[in-house]
Amino acid sequence: MNGVWIDLGRMGYRMCTELQRQILEEVLSEDRPNTLLFVEHPPVLTLGANFHDSNLLLTREEYRRRGIEVCETDRGGDVTYHGPGQLVIYPIFRIAEFGRDLHKWMRDLEEAMIRVLQSFGLEGRRFPPHTGVWIGDRKAAAIGIKVRKWVSMHGIALNCENDLSPFDLIVPCGIENYGVTSLSQAAGRRIAVSEARVASIAAFEDVFGLQFVPSEAPLTSNSAAQAR
Repeated sequence: MNGVWIDLGRMGYRMCTELQRQILEEVLSEDRPNTLLFVEHPPVLTLGANFHDSNLLLTREEYRRRGIEVCETDRGGDVTYHGPGQLVIYPIFRIAEFGRDLHKWMRDLEEAMIRVLQSFGLEGRRFPPHTGVWIGDRKAAAIGIKVRKWVSMHGIALNCENDLSPFDLIVPCGIENYGVTSLSQAAGRRIAVSEARVASIAAFEDVFGLQFVPSEAPLTSNSAAQAR
């Protein structure tokens, strides 16, 4: 079984969500194989379906004044931060091919990130009942998904070399008293997004038994309008 991966570079959150939905329809109709999207977002807070307003420590206007967009989203989970230097991974997969079990799907995503950390000599762990991957008591990878007809979108935010200070402006994922970390901080050396992307492709191949080849992103209606 094969899949494709696409490096989107830097892309705004809203445009990327539109692209995900387009690709989901193609994967759902089997016009496209299982697809891994890799992207870095400009500074943005995303609010999941289980968001609680108390987990924003500033007003939305103050976040915007600081250059951080605030976006509501249909993924699971609470609030998290995305920004440059963080690798965001959106696996748009027909998860029925890997068992019709959402719990297993989430654990498999965690396993992929644990293997990414291992490739850099870091020990990642699960921290039930919280979703994600942790290094000690600090979260390195946040996970939130949405599933439509057994096709998944949204996914994983892996801190690589990003500024972690914006996480101090929220209660990340609604989890109090625990901090966040990055691959670079934990390893004591710079680990670039490009390195983490290579490791992530290998980890997804191992966990899901796929072989991924690079592909180009389809043109969205938004990007087509910008091109005109």
